[in-house]
Amino acid sequence: MKSTDSKQNLLLNNRNPEVLWAQRSDKVYLTVALPDAKDVFVKCEPQGLFSFVAQGLQDESFDFSLELYGPIVPEGCKTEVGLRNILCSIQKEQKGWWKRLLKSEEKPAPYIKVDWNKWCDEDEEEEESASDLASDDDTAEQDVGQDDGSSDDEGMLYLPDLEKAKRKLATSDF
Repeated sequence: MKSTDSKQNLLLNNRNPEVLWAQRSDKVYLTVALPDAKDVFVKCEPQGLFSFVAQGLQDESFDFSLELYGPIVPEGCKTEVGLRNILCSIQKEQKGWWKRLLKSEEKPAPYIKVDWNKWCDEDEEEEESASDLASDDDTAEQDVGQDDGSSDDEGMLYLPDLEKAKRKLATSDF
């Protein structure tokens, strides 16, 4: 019981930013909602331990650690700091779909939520990769390097649905 009490005290004394998560068969995506973050430090350990520390806009300290469902590849973990959030792409050691984000079967902390904007089911990923391979579309190549007014700072690390929507709009008659 002491470890649970100390865990709860630790959570009460620390500030945790909202964390949104989604996965693909080879990666987990974490979006940490922390505008104007400074001194961002992310650590990924092979056994699946993910640690995050940063300073907020008014120099308040934000941090959390997650024991992820499975092992990861630290060298394959990438972090991008934007104006509104921090995007973390975490490479799984083995390709496959995790049952949940965390190793623990307990309900995750309230600041951890599913990122439905980036979520992709197993069958959708297979369809997406098959359609990407099958489509030899010039539209996708023309979009490269063009500024469409959006930026990674808006929290979008990977948006296959947006690309599909753009293609549909480009081919439809309005």
